[in-house]
Amino acid sequence: MDKMDPMIAANNVYKFLMENDRVRVLQVTFKPGAIAKMHHHPDHVVVALKGGKLKLTSNGKTSDVKLDAGQVMFLNAQNHEAENTGKTTVDLVVVELKK
Repeated sequence: MDKMDPMIAANNVYKFLMENDRVRVLQVTFKPGAIAKMHHHPDHVVVALKGGKLKLTSNGKTSDVKLDAGQVMFLNAQNHEAENTGKTTVDLVVVELKK
């Protein structure tokens, strides 16, 4: 693992669930105000277990994202920082694709 791995860079919000030769699955819990420092994901799927508001910063651009419980998104490989700007805890499952 390198310093951009979310398990190192953002270990305050990421928890390892499982890994095999095709995927790595991570649980993400953002309490209000929590910040996941800049980190990298390969192509990945995000499943919102509990929705809320996140501010994502990537490539010098910031965007506000509202997630609803049950929402599923595919994201291309990227480096980003994320902050919970809402008043509720955001719970996500991230499935990183290896192939």
